[in-house]
Amino acid sequence: MTSSQELPRYAHYIDGKEVPPSSGEYLPTEDPFTGAAWAQVPRGNRADAEAAVEAAQRAFAAGAWPEMTPSERGRLLWRLGDLIVENAARLAEIERRDNGKLAVEVVAQVRYMGDYFRYYAGLADKVQSSVIPTDKKGVFAYTRYEAKGVIAIITPWNSPLTLTSWKLAPALAAGCTAVIKPSEFTSASMLELARLFDQAGFPRGVVNVVTGLGPEVGEALVTHPHVAHIGFTGGSLAGRKIYELAARNFKTVTLELGGKSPNIVFDDADLEQAVKGAVSGIFAAAGQSCQAGSRLLLQRSIHDRFVGMLVDFMKDVRLGDPADSATQIGPIATRPQFEKVLSYIDIAKREGATCVLGGRARPDLGSGMFVEPTIFTGVRNDMRIAQEEVFGPVLSVIAFDDEAEAIRIGNDVAYGLAAAVWTRDLRRAMLMTEKLQAGTVWVNNYRATSFTSPFGGYKESGIGRESGVEAIKEYLHTKCVWISSDLEVPNPFVRR
Repeated sequence: MTSSQELPRYAHYIDGKEVPPSSGEYLPTEDPFTGAAWAQVPRGNRADAEAAVEAAQRAFAAGAWPEMTPSERGRLLWRLGDLIVENAARLAEIERRDNGKLAVEVVAQVRYMGDYFRYYAGLADKVQSSVIPTDKKGVFAYTRYEAKGVIAIITPWNSPLTLTSWKLAPALAAGCTAVIKPSEFTSASMLELARLFDQAGFPRGVVNVVTGLGPEVGEALVTHPHVAHIGFTGGSLAGRKIYELAARNFKTVTLELGGKSPNIVFDDADLEQAVKGAVSGIFAAAGQSCQAGSRLLLQRSIHDRFVGMLVDFMKDVRLGDPADSATQIGPIATRPQFEKVLSYIDIAKREGATCVLGGRARPDLGSGMFVEPTIFTGVRNDMRIAQEEVFGPVLSVIAFDDEAEAIRIGNDVAYGLAAAVWTRDLRRAMLMTEKLQAGTVWVNNYRATSFTSPFGGYKESGIGRESGVEAIKEYLHTKCVWISSDLEVPNPFVRR
């Protein structure tokens, strides 16, 4: 057995250098499939977080970075995108070992990150201000967009590199600098990515990475006076805490939080395609996705038939080693999350829901942190299994009669991240996309996202938008400039 002293050790990335933790302490990072620790990451503290923020502040205030034109920043982003694609296989292998996601999916995700950075590379010099026609004579007014400053980026364990790129690419395009704190469960891939910033030519201190626990590093970043904005993806409880801390100093935030998304199938839908959409919505990535379609709303006339089709589709799904290309569902990423998922299965059974598929752990596979794809029918929307985010391969099936009831059930939840509608009726599709309270609504598909399209939630699913043109403005201040052409100042006691 490998001792902790023999495991490879990572370091923080601060001011362009690899820096050991000031405390000398490390955290093991484990492979969810084998259950074995394979590396150690720094257990950062407030001193490490402050050092990273100070480096980012120096880089923002003086030196090469603020002197660069937007086009020059864009060229650095483009180069970084190319380097990510060149190193995609290596980065994906590290992330797979950290969070147990399917290798085929992680490789595709990392390669796609290159497009995120190239998209914002092209956008960097296309944020256009405007001349404002005003009702005041003798003045010329226009807007300027200016980088906010140091951005704290805090990401979860389910897709650490992808979710970092959603924030980092627009922040850098805007001219900000960044300190990244990945989840303590999945820090290794981000520390590997950090080595590419220097290769891409970014000035020292523009991007920094500090790893560790939320209360010891994350809170220090959120409350640091030089941090102007926080970009966070994670659970609603942590998001609420970050929002409260940020509000004390009037920092801005983008929060991409939880979901309990309705996947709504009408009786006129192509049921075979809708079955695949239901599977993609909840069982892809073992359900460990904020946009998971964890509530399947079925029109009553097709309920039993659709459930039968879904069970048949899933009964031979292969669970196992995520490195094996034949595997379709991998392990739960962390031990606490594994136990949480099982607890919700027990809750659903106690609430009276009927388990028609799965419902068990699979201790015979790998480390044992596998949960069978699980489907519950007879679910009422007021049950906890229908209202609370499970973040695992657990599907709640709810029957409805008509459009009005589907809308009511779909919206009757604290979250509003995503929704989907399956129908051949264009009028119905348009009605549902208008009435559903969600930041993304898919029609006859599920789980599609793009660097070109905004993503974010309503209600407790978050604040702000990531991706698309809208995202870059999350990292910019809007300034209005007034220039007088009058030779004489008018009456100073009267507002102009």
